[in-house]
Amino acid sequence: MKKSSFLVLCMILLNGLGCSLVPNNGIGSGSARLAGRSRGPDFVTLVKQLQPAVVNVSVTMLPVPPSTRGVQPQGNFGDGTFGEFFGAPRSLPPVPLRQQGSGFIIGTEGTILTNARVVDGAKKIIVKLGDKREFEARIIGKDAPTDVAILKIDVKDSLPTIRLGDSDNLEVGEWVMAVGTPFGLDNSVSSGIVSGKGRHIGESYDRLIQTDAPLNPGSSGGPLINLNGQVVGINKAIVSETGGSIGISFATPINLIKEILPQLESQGKVTRGWAGISIQELNSALAETLGLEKPTGALVAGVIKDGPAYRGGIKLGDVILEYDGKLVTDALDLPLLIARTPIAKRVGVKIQRDREEIVLDLTVAELPEIQFRVGNQIG
Repeated sequence: MKKSSFLVLCMILLNGLGCSLVPNNGIGSGSARLAGRSRGPDFVTLVKQLQPAVVNVSVTMLPVPPSTRGVQPQGNFGDGTFGEFFGAPRSLPPVPLRQQGSGFIIGTEGTILTNARVVDGAKKIIVKLGDKREFEARIIGKDAPTDVAILKIDVKDSLPTIRLGDSDNLEVGEWVMAVGTPFGLDNSVSSGIVSGKGRHIGESYDRLIQTDAPLNPGSSGGPLINLNGQVVGINKAIVSETGGSIGISFATPINLIKEILPQLESQGKVTRGWAGISIQELNSALAETLGLEKPTGALVAGVIKDGPAYRGGIKLGDVILEYDGKLVTDALDLPLLIARTPIAKRVGVKIQRDREEIVLDLTVAELPEIQFRVGNQIG
């Protein structure tokens, strides 16, 4: 019998993996290049400079009552005698859950970036610095759609930091370095190249960096660093058959994080625009059926009743070609365009319907929280 093969998408937390099945320098401005053609990239210098700014994030989560073996007797026997006599175990205290991830310092006063899923459900967060000091941290802001959280620890001295770079200038084939705490091993370093950009793994605002730098459980939330010593991404997930690294890793582009940092720091959350539609990508066959010259734009697969798009006249089967003056060349870019739109702004939307182009207006509303975890195609 032929053995079926699956790849598993794993969020790289150390606590038991969260996985889902998926089908089988010359240093200059902008992106960094090779440190020297003869010697290759100088990771040694980068590690010495930046490793102290990478931290371990250890989380104690809300306890879950343990299951007990055997059958508990009915009724209330406060002294436990009845249960012990018949072999039923005493009730055990709830067992706290723990998980570990990584993070990095962006503010000398103790501001730290990590993944939101690292601190989800946290009852207590302990941050361990590179010099082995430990501090209890509090969450300043958290955003589930981009999987980022800001932590704060109270320190009296000035801490080392890592600069945030420009992920838009990152190029496929460029060297990068990942630092984190896989399997609880503090300040572990791995390296690789950028394998791809704009990757989508099934969440609303995915346009991820793909790299072959090895990541393992506990690396989640650590920095992906270019040869300029700048953070270009936050390590997020791996694709794996075993839960360990097979050379396919993903990081959230730092530019996506930088644009929401002011809101997270001031409000603790992110406010996003919402149009009330679900969309579908186009392929060549579908584009030909709809009378399009090429498979660009976003096919409207659903319209929420009384939502902004519904009120603006957008219908099921329309193809959105432009949004607020911007061409929609890739359907997966549209949720980001809508999310970045100020609340209550009136925007023009060019659509194709029945092989004719029409321009409609819609007024963008605020994205309801209930939509945050709904599939990647909600805008």
